[in-house]
Amino acid sequence: MTGGPPADHLPTAEDVGWLPVEELSAVGAARRAATGLAERLAFTPTRVAEVALVITELATNLAKHADQGVLLLRALRTAEHAEVEVASVDRGPGIADPALAFRDGHSTAGTLGIGLGAVSRLSDAYAIRSAVGRGTILTARFGPRDLRHPARVEPAVAAGVTRPMGGEEICGDAYAIRRQDKRLLLMLCDGSGHGPLAASASQAAVRTFLDIDWTTPEDAVRLLHGGMSGTRGGAVAVAELDPVAGLVRYAGVGNISGTVVTDRKRGMVSLPGIAGYQARTIRRFDYELPEDAVVVLHSDGLNERWTADPLDRWSADPLVVALDLLREAGGRRDDASVVVAKASAR
Repeated sequence: MTGGPPADHLPTAEDVGWLPVEELSAVGAARRAATGLAERLAFTPTRVAEVALVITELATNLAKHADQGVLLLRALRTAEHAEVEVASVDRGPGIADPALAFRDGHSTAGTLGIGLGAVSRLSDAYAIRSAVGRGTILTARFGPRDLRHPARVEPAVAAGVTRPMGGEEICGDAYAIRRQDKRLLLMLCDGSGHGPLAASASQAAVRTFLDIDWTTPEDAVRLLHGGMSGTRGGAVAVAELDPVAGLVRYAGVGNISGTVVTDRKRGMVSLPGIAGYQARTIRRFDYELPEDAVVVLHSDGLNERWTADPLDRWSADPLVVALDLLREAGGRRDDASVVVAKASAR
């Protein structure tokens, strides 16, 4: 890149680490990782302490009450500043009344939900999805300033998440999201193989995608193919959500899965090839985009057996939906990535 990312790109998310929290001994490590990230992003000492308190509460809840609990730490960067984002994900026991659980002092023995009032008081934004017996997903964002100077956080219309395969620290998948008026342009890349070389290929795709002028999905894929030359290549897909036209315009090379979700799932077509290496045919396909639709792109680190029913479409935060899909359909024998976008802002 020569001029930096364009102003139309959504916050760039760096998934810093997935931290298993299944015992109380893991709470301190999670707190140190979160405070270290906040300090690296130049948070004030007061704000670092607030992040530490929330992480301690979330990690303690996971260790005491949850099954297969994990914390995801992320750095979100915009043109103005950087933020810390944390996600708590588990497979049970769930919360019967999430709103009640966020009230300070509320405690329900044997269930996740104790101490969540700190999340609502200290974060700039948070979202939760929980079901008894199925588990809980909670996300929270923290700007660099303390609560005397709260940040303005707009509701998200699109978000993504990546997770490296078991035993790897670096994920070979990557994504980026751009916005122009009400249109969204999504890009997902699955670098061939795993580890640093796969990550190098997918990061080349991100740099190219953010550097090019806004264009059609098929032209974007052609440019990504050229921008990934010299890397080991990978699967790529670009989707343009145009709510005014009521269309998703989609082009893909390789095994990225694209789906339009309404009351049912409708798959989108990616053609054979390896971007950066061999892509003989690049073609766009158009699909109807109802106003209540959600568009999902994911790598083959997720199976396609997930169902549309639990997405709740407009009622759920896009990152929470992406984490839910990753929890339910993601395997640990491959890098995994998901991007979720709503059809239009409301």
